[in-house]
Amino acid sequence: MVLLLSKNEVNSLLSMRECIDAVEEAFREFATGAATMPNRVSLPIPVQGGWLGVMPAYLARTGSLTTKIVTVYPQNLATHRIPNVLAVVLLNDVETGRIQAIIEGSQITAMRTGAVSGVATKYLARANSNRVGLFGAGGQSRKQLQAIREVRKIDSVKVYDTNKDLAKSFALEVLAEKTIAVSVASEPDEVVQNSDIIVTATTSPTPVFNGRLLRPGTHINAIGAYTPTAREVDSVTVSSSKIVVDSIEAALEEAGDILIPLKEGVLRRESIWGELGEVITGRKRGRTSEDETTLFKSVGLGIQDAAVAKLVFQKAQKFGVGTRFNFEK
Repeated sequence: MVLLLSKNEVNSLLSMRECIDAVEEAFREFATGAATMPNRVSLPIPVQGGWLGVMPAYLARTGSLTTKIVTVYPQNLATHRIPNVLAVVLLNDVETGRIQAIIEGSQITAMRTGAVSGVATKYLARANSNRVGLFGAGGQSRKQLQAIREVRKIDSVKVYDTNKDLAKSFALEVLAEKTIAVSVASEPDEVVQNSDIIVTATTSPTPVFNGRLLRPGTHINAIGAYTPTAREVDSVTVSSSKIVVDSIEAALEEAGDILIPLKEGVLRRESIWGELGEVITGRKRGRTSEDETTLFKSVGLGIQDAAVAKLVFQKAQKFGVGTRFNFEK
């Protein structure tokens, strides 16, 4: 029997704290050779301006074998009134290869993307960081803030989005919780100059802020751009930061934030300090001073999906959530 899990069911089962722990363990497995993960297969859909990605991964210690199929169609919301990002995760039984679950993947993607920034912030941001600046006011920014608040005591947030109404809506939603101060920035400079932790979670193909304005000791999570020709952070930011990536191999294939400065000659391959898993396991040091600027660049890895999919499957079994379907009849 195959377990089918909907978006709402996935959402009901996952907490950000659990996802952070699961993703941290996945990166530990990745760094110690207990994970197998080929690079993402990318397929552009030029006529519609879309993109399809296929992401298999195997975590030996966690016992998770998954494949995520994800599409990004930037015009979906405006044209078809459906999400721009759609995904499904297949979970296979490690012992037999049989499909155990088919899980709606957009919620897994949102939670694991937030979680990896939580992990990076835990290891790279100053311990006293309490101000967050968000570029982008979409659903992913909510997960980013949620994850960062799990690992740092955040007092205030500034959000900037080219869509002013979206930014205002985001601020009102967070303010309704009555636990944190939130304001809408009128320009990008406000975010950069008033933040200890900056998150870029946009669809912009070009840098969203001026790196010359960064305060010493800032930590940046750059998670929006995922193609070689798009970047959210400029060459000044990249060349002046300690750079940690989710995967060096994937970053050198997909991350425009890294590839464009390399082509410009302002960055060398050796300037990438290391991978997040290396920092987690202590092979590489994270932050070494209060004034150091740190940058975590993520393109998103299948091991993150594998970790969270296994977690949600186990919880669904425990609480009897989901619909069972027999594909073999």
